[in-house]
Amino acid sequence: MPNWLLPENIADVLPSEARKIEELRRLMLDNFRLYGYELVMPPLLEYLESLLTGAGEDTDLRTFKLVDQLSGRMLGLRPDMTTQVARIDAHLLNRTSVTRLCYAGSVLHTRPSGLHATREPLQIGCEMYGHAGLEADAEIQELALASLALAGFTAVRLDLTHVGVLRALLDNCPAAKRDQAKLYAALRAKDVPDLQALTQDYAPLVRDALLALPSLYGDIDVLNKAREVLPDLPGIAKALAELAELAALAASAIGRAQVAIDLADLRGYQYESGAMFALYVPGLPNAVARGGRYDHVGEAFGRARPATGFSLDLRELARLLPTAERKHSIRAPWGNAPELKEKIAELRKSGEVVIQSMPGHSHELDEFECDRALVLEEHGSNWILKNLG
Repeated sequence: MPNWLLPENIADVLPSEARKIEELRRLMLDNFRLYGYELVMPPLLEYLESLLTGAGEDTDLRTFKLVDQLSGRMLGLRPDMTTQVARIDAHLLNRTSVTRLCYAGSVLHTRPSGLHATREPLQIGCEMYGHAGLEADAEIQELALASLALAGFTAVRLDLTHVGVLRALLDNCPAAKRDQAKLYAALRAKDVPDLQALTQDYAPLVRDALLALPSLYGDIDVLNKAREVLPDLPGIAKALAELAELAALAASAIGRAQVAIDLADLRGYQYESGAMFALYVPGLPNAVARGGRYDHVGEAFGRARPATGFSLDLRELARLLPTAERKHSIRAPWGNAPELKEKIAELRKSGEVVIQSMPGHSHELDEFECDRALVLEEHGSNWILKNLG
């Protein structure tokens, strides 16, 4: 096997793609800052028990593990940055007021999340701590929609769901609570035959409700149908009311989206605590961004705080965008003449890309198109720009 091959679902990012990713990263982080979000940079690895605190079993399965040669303790390479940022809020910043944090960095997965997905996503996102009201959820949804708008996506679908529906059903049926992991998997796959087999011995009220969840998908009118077919439990009533309010708020948000309800989409159920959302764009069958409320994660770090946020993979998003146009640039000869160096510095200061030719080499550039050349004026000592046509 050639020693330059990379592991499966791991790839280099070449110049034109890297530029798309970096420009998206800058645009989004700058926009987060306009909303008051402060940038944090968690470490790529940390002690395993800290990394997995408050996370679900799926996070454990996605985590690369290794032994620290200094301490002998187990380390984990982060598969997600959400719990790391929650740790920063709860343990390091220790603020009592509302805290807004954002981040961007690579994460690693033991297995790809989809057929063509990378195992090294470049995750970007933001989190808000300290406010339990739906205003926080609405701001996070608005930021997620605005991020896709910055990337040029206009046809976006926002799917809303709420873990409170399933939690209320499980709390009313001990047998269902014992099977919650299997139920979660069946609901996530919308596997009705599996649900029928799992629920055959449950209380009829809970069984009928669980079997109805996969069909409770569609526009916001689904909420009216849910009120008719689901039991009148306080947890369910509260969840449906919150979804109705968030759907109305999303309709007026920056980067408006088609709003849908999917009460069986419970990805992240293990640590989410309230409303959740997923964003879909043309060209990608899976959600391009996910977010939701996770109020209890900070408790594992010594301080429970209301929390909500979202994240997306910049590499996956950039793959959907057209190839970036090559940037116009200036070709200049190599030389140490003070007049030449001064002219090149002046052009670069004004924002121009100036590429000095190495002696004896031709130009092979993916990102830049040299449409002008810096040449010495004929019978003079001034350096001028010449169009190359």
